[in-house]
Amino acid sequence: MNQEYLNEPEEFDDQEGEEIEIEAIGIEVSSHPIELYKLFKVANLVGGGGEAKHFIADGYVAVNGELETRKRRKMYDGDFFEFNQEYYVVVCDQPPTEPEEVKLVSKPESKAAHSKQNKSQKDKQKNKKTKSNNSGQSSSKANKSNKSNSSKSNQKGSKDPNSGRGSIDFF
Repeated sequence: MNQEYLNEPEEFDDQEGEEIEIEAIGIEVSSHPIELYKLFKVANLVGGGGEAKHFIADGYVAVNGELETRKRRKMYDGDFFEFNQEYYVVVCDQPPTEPEEVKLVSKPESKAAHSKQNKSQKDKQKNKKTKSNNSGQSSSKANKSNKSNSSKSNQKGSKDPNSGRGSIDFF
């Protein structure tokens, strides 16, 4: 997984125009771009992603010769970073692929539309119940208590049509 690369990558100093050769440890990844903190985990430089994020945010990492504090910075094949006085280079033989975020965005919209339809249906049912209760105000108190008891017993056995789970009554 880790290989030593000599003379790669080359760092250019814009002010003096000199090439600096550095020795970097290669981190092979299956696809890129890959986020910087994930590279730390892949290379076993840290115990976990949280630790990597702290090192990056605190300014202990330089990417392509510049200090980097973004933990989700995208790294591509050939990018290098410095950490703990060691240089590492990203190595990937696959072409860059962007994650498909369009599908992720479309799913919540469909769920939101579905939940709005359910809410509108529930509101209609509530309106019908309130209208029927208003018309039955002249009925006796005994009839009202019987209706409420029967509705409670029906609700105890009701199940959610989406998940199939029974409802929970606390009181």
